[in-house]
Amino acid sequence: MSAPAPFAARLRAGWLAAFLCLPVPALAWPVDMRFSLESGADRFHKLSAVDWVEVEDPAIATAEVLSGSNELLLTGKRPGRTLLLLYAEGKFAVWQLTVSEPGARPAGPASPELLAAARKACPGLEAQEAPERLLTVTVKDAACRTALLPLFQSDAWLARELELTFELPVLQAQLSAMGPRLKELGLEARYIGAGLVLQGTASAEAHRRALWALFRQSVGRVALEDRVKVEPSEAPPEGQDAGTPDAGPRAR
Repeated sequence: MSAPAPFAARLRAGWLAAFLCLPVPALAWPVDMRFSLESGADRFHKLSAVDWVEVEDPAIATAEVLSGSNELLLTGKRPGRTLLLLYAEGKFAVWQLTVSEPGARPAGPASPELLAAARKACPGLEAQEAPERLLTVTVKDAACRTALLPLFQSDAWLARELELTFELPVLQAQLSAMGPRLKELGLEARYIGAGLVLQGTASAEAHRRALWALFRQSVGRVALEDRVKVEPSEAPPEGQDAGTPDAGPRAR
């Protein structure tokens, strides 16, 4: 058996304490934050830096960076769930936005069957609620990775509540699975030292599609070094959300 990758993705609560201030240099499920919105209502968040934001499904919610500030305006449109991609200074984060009717009760916790399946596929997995929420696991093979994906796509965990160690072959297999999609976009990714390097030249649209692809197809958090050269292009009118251009399946 190979030794755990030296650049294992290890996260603790303190490492991501500034989620509301700045997107973090990481990728992959689970989301960084979850926010509940009411249909027709607004919610504001102050960011220390932001280059752009993009909502997966603008029919459910929209996000707008207010002109002259780093304040983010979130607006619920209709009941449902969607994802928000935030990008700043070569880093990105993904938030989950859940929109409900005014006065509706929030959804309950994720099904315990997902955690049970992950425990079976990942020997040694530990999940604790106190003194802090923390899931610890070594991802040794594809079966474990496959079982963790639906668990991390649920409401069970946030990125800051994970401490994951990856065997190197698992990360390489994950990267190989993403290769064809990135190649279609004119980009490539490879591991160097402690993280994943994304590089190439692409349009702004292709760059965003690549970031979405990295997030959707990966498990656990790996530091991302974004070296993509983005070609100049016409941006959507200020204050409008372009939505996710990829016509692939929704994350939920």
